[in-house]
Amino acid sequence: MDKQRAILSLRAFMEREEISAMIIPSNDPHFGEYIPDHYKCREWLSHFTGSAGTLVVTSDKAALWTDSRYFVQAEKELEGTGITLMKLKMEGTPSINEWLRGELDEESVVAVDEDLFSYQEYGQLVDELSPINVTMIEDPFDEIWEGRPQLEFHKVECMDESVAGESVSSKHRRVCGALVGPYRFAYIVTALDEIAWLCNIRGTDVEYNPLVLSYAVVTQERITLFACEEKFTPEALSVLYSQGVEIRDYRSFAKYLSDLEKSCVRIFSSNKVTSKHYFAALENIHPTSMFPSVLPDPTPGGTINLMKSVKNSVELDGFRKACEEDAKAWAKLMSYLKENIIDKSEEEYAQSPITEYQVAQKLISFRKESPDYRGESFEPIVAYGANGALPHYSATEENCALISKRGFLLIDSGAQYLYGTTDTTRTIPMGPLTEEEKRDYTAVLKGMVDLSMAKFPKGTRGAQLDILARGPVFALGKRYLHGTGHGIGHNLCVHEGPQSIRMEENPVMLQQGMVMSNEPAVYVEGSHGIRIENTIVVAPWITSDTDYYQFETITKIPISSEPVIASMLSDQEKEWLYSHDFMTQFSE
Repeated sequence: MDKQRAILSLRAFMEREEISAMIIPSNDPHFGEYIPDHYKCREWLSHFTGSAGTLVVTSDKAALWTDSRYFVQAEKELEGTGITLMKLKMEGTPSINEWLRGELDEESVVAVDEDLFSYQEYGQLVDELSPINVTMIEDPFDEIWEGRPQLEFHKVECMDESVAGESVSSKHRRVCGALVGPYRFAYIVTALDEIAWLCNIRGTDVEYNPLVLSYAVVTQERITLFACEEKFTPEALSVLYSQGVEIRDYRSFAKYLSDLEKSCVRIFSSNKVTSKHYFAALENIHPTSMFPSVLPDPTPGGTINLMKSVKNSVELDGFRKACEEDAKAWAKLMSYLKENIIDKSEEEYAQSPITEYQVAQKLISFRKESPDYRGESFEPIVAYGANGALPHYSATEENCALISKRGFLLIDSGAQYLYGTTDTTRTIPMGPLTEEEKRDYTAVLKGMVDLSMAKFPKGTRGAQLDILARGPVFALGKRYLHGTGHGIGHNLCVHEGPQSIRMEENPVMLQQGMVMSNEPAVYVEGSHGIRIENTIVVAPWITSDTDYYQFETITKIPISSEPVIASMLSDQEKEWLYSHDFMTQFSE
């Protein structure tokens, strides 16, 4: 009953307000991947700690939808909650709207928090659930969540132009140039990483991401930044003022939108803003203007989002430096594992066994030796044996496995440095392996290398390249359901868009300067997980046709060669591994 107490509190609120069902997503008003503790309402209700998932609660049932990364984790964490797990993209799993239509009658009321649904998502929900009534409500959790964490603001610094590679005023001009039209506009930005990039600011308001709780509005004249001004360093304020940035209070954003000039055209960055709360700008529009009152972002994927994804030469140099710095910590970790686990006898190791959590902390301690280290870029994944089959497994000091001298240890970890962000996965043999483990490992390695060697013309989308990484895994009759590659921010979010490499179609074309991950995998539930991940950069390929690209691999961390079945690799794949210093030899 303790695990159901939070949902019972919500149901009592729903009954009082005559609400039939409530949808609780995982996001905050900025729609980022990681959110402040204040907004972890879905986690508080469900006890599911994964970063992605949507909870739906009715008067007598509850269900949680999440993706394949979290299936096994969610099953464990939802035990005793009375919540049914809904596995996204699996045959037989209804959508949220299908499930609600099956549970509710036409007189029912479905409620959503007005701050946590975009205008587009809300409109789609209304259309698909009709004639069931969908209503927006103010945040109910301040009332029902006893001990709810407060929203906190922390120190804000400016990223020097020598590290960012471009001034705020230059970025302002570029954004305005992309939005130019025969009208005055207000470009409304709510995504924290877009604001951080635009204003060259960094903070610690969101775990693992150097972000500042903020909003921004870009006009032809200035950037108006809504944040907690007293948290800015004097140096940061001086730079921002000199670059034409006006700072207003974070909580004044909604009023600013409602006070916009009637004739001003509203453009929403990445089409992502708009809860009913912040769509208040629409209530003050010119009734007979010759221009539309609201326009979509003219750039697929978002004007700022796309600009941010294409790194300049200074940013790319920073990424390379960050990868080199991170490699030093990984080298020390590899030595630690070899000395303390791999090279010890069973009897010696039994005297002082090591846990997954200890390995994660050891890598962090090695990274801290760098003066430029700014923290982890995501929660470390250190998963031994069967835990490796959980793509986003997280070991804690209280709940972690002992590592044995056999099988695989999967480590997926990244860091924030002053000049770049890292994200690397290595799967390390701790001792004897099965033939299946060796075949799976080699197939994943082949996929990673085959994608790394790709040559492709301008205009190529990530979905067109995905099969290069996934093909060798398919050849074993296996699969992984997550994407192969995601964008990586420059001392920003480790997962960023708009580009991707995955099976699902994404209209955003790969461009020179984009930084991405390359991470094929195999997961065998109850046995093992294997993932090998490098960071890659879209770079020019010198041919007679100048509009061709290739990938530059900038990760500098060795890849274990012991599990490789050499006969499964082509000569070209072996040569690529040799030339990039990932391996020196194979056991034939």
